[in-house]
Amino acid sequence: MREFGFELALCAALEREGHLVSRQLGGHVHGRRVLDTVVVHPTEAVADRAAITPDRIPTAAIESDVGPGRARYWKDAFDCHPDHAERATELAVERGFFERERRGGRTYVRQTARYPDWVAGITAIENKPDLDRPGDLHAQLRTDVSLALVDRVVLATADYVTRAHLNRIPAEVGVWRFDPESGDREVVREATDLPTDGGGVELLEQSPARTDVRVVTAAEKARARTRLAERAYAKGWRSFEYPACARCSPDDDGLPHCAWKGRPVRATEECGADCDGYEDATPPTVDGEARRAERTPWDPDPDGRRRRQSGLDRFL
Repeated sequence: MREFGFELALCAALEREGHLVSRQLGGHVHGRRVLDTVVVHPTEAVADRAAITPDRIPTAAIESDVGPGRARYWKDAFDCHPDHAERATELAVERGFFERERRGGRTYVRQTARYPDWVAGITAIENKPDLDRPGDLHAQLRTDVSLALVDRVVLATADYVTRAHLNRIPAEVGVWRFDPESGDREVVREATDLPTDGGGVELLEQSPARTDVRVVTAAEKARARTRLAERAYAKGWRSFEYPACARCSPDDDGLPHCAWKGRPVRATEECGADCDGYEDATPPTVDGEARRAERTPWDPDPDGRRRRQSGLDRFL
């Protein structure tokens, strides 16, 4: 199975266990690292997070001085560029995290609910079904470990893992052997917890003659972790298109399985008139949100925490 299908199968298996799973998310602070799979481990407060909105809450809004008490003039509540603050305010209002009122021509905002401490940990998974084609695997994993943006880093593969394989990757990285057909997962090596509370070192560029790195502060990492967790919560992992082909037959997890190729396919790269098995059809309809809601704490349609005070409507 190709890496795309392997990745989707692993996401589906983790979701069936009740985990909040996402894929293809930025796992960097100043660099350009994209994490294959991200698992957010929630605390019991995830129910409070789910009650606010199914969408991403802007990090700037979370870190602002806006609280659930007295409404504040929005420009006084942010420590960032006014344009960024204005965009964060609009999104927070639109998604039910802020409510606003007008006083004397000014916009004041307050939180509809206090932002909960809902993240217990984050695991990043690098998917490499074929270890004989490692690519930049070592550099990627070394960057993840030295930055320590996530709590644990795991390498997932379909290959038999030898001692030589283990010796070629950082010792802190856990290793899973995963069978995408059966969904069975074997822990070959446990991942070591990384020091997420402190600073880190991020690899920016690397060449045979030069390696550029940047020291990342604890505050920068905390902000990036919040952003990563919020994006994972809102996005999920079914962020792909289904092939417009009669041969596409999604399974119970919603994987875009192709009966002609006998495996999941990426619609944008592997499906079309050039394929001998292609039969033009309307893409299948899959309710991925319903599956995710049944299996995880994510709520696609929460009641929200928007409060209505006497006479407040006249300001909106």
